[in-house]
Amino acid sequence: MKAVVKTNFSFPKQKSLYVGKVRDVYNIDDKYMAMVVSDRISAFDVVLPKGIPYKGQVLNQIAAKFLDATADIVPNWKLATPDPMVTVGLKCEGFRVEMIVRGYLAGSAWREYKAGARTLCGVPLPEGMVENQKFPTPILTPTTKADEGHDENISREEIISKGLVSKEDYEQLEKYALALFQRGTEIAASKGLILVDTKYEFGKRDGKIYLIDEIHTPDSSRYFYAEGYEERLAKGEHQRQLSKEFVREWLMANGFQGKEGQQVPEMTDEIVNSITDRYIELYEHITGEKFQKADDCADITDRIEKNVSQYLKTL
Repeated sequence: MKAVVKTNFSFPKQKSLYVGKVRDVYNIDDKYMAMVVSDRISAFDVVLPKGIPYKGQVLNQIAAKFLDATADIVPNWKLATPDPMVTVGLKCEGFRVEMIVRGYLAGSAWREYKAGARTLCGVPLPEGMVENQKFPTPILTPTTKADEGHDENISREEIISKGLVSKEDYEQLEKYALALFQRGTEIAASKGLILVDTKYEFGKRDGKIYLIDEIHTPDSSRYFYAEGYEERLAKGEHQRQLSKEFVREWLMANGFQGKEGQQVPEMTDEIVNSITDRYIELYEHITGEKFQKADDCADITDRIEKNVSQYLKTL
């Protein structure tokens, strides 16, 4: 199995290329974006040294399905997926915040709560909660959108007072994010899963707000299996989950949390293949469909360049 960890295409009318932690985003004529979802994997804001075969395809295809399934809630940037690893869509000016919606006390929120925090991004948290417990209602805990390094927690009031987003726009982002989370929760429940928390990114184009980037993928979301959730919660046991958290847990167990001086543990073929399997497992659970591996051609990047270039000629 091959992993695509780097691209450097020259598409028709290409203006620039932005390389993110996982995505390579090509600016097409300042009107469109071709987003190549690579097989790179990041954790603790560090890109790990080996790619994960089929991860890009999994993320791209899950995101495409959820963008289509939520287009009645908020307009989104997607126009087409001309290749299993690529989405082409409208170029929008992204807001400088990410909207994190949490339905359960898990992950970094739990770590802060356990350390004594009783507010998160200005949102008060109930006393006496335990790890992975459901909040009375989902909460919004936005973060700043960092070009490099860590995103920082920020409150609604700070976002508006600092002028990062206007009050009017921010209130609309809140409504969209909560409605998207509700839809994602319903879809997950129909597949025997719990959508625990997730992040959404939004942008603006011609004065209109669009949902951009990926949604409800294992990189942007955390899922638990619904079966056994209550029993595990009552016993204080770890939940069975489908998310990238298992990668973070493996790293932490091997002494890596992205801190200075720490070394990424060796990523053996066995570890890499097990991560591929987990991503495919989530795809099949969340979509209810069998994952079809894209053609294992001699050069995947040749396939991508051909498919995307042909599509761009139609715009």
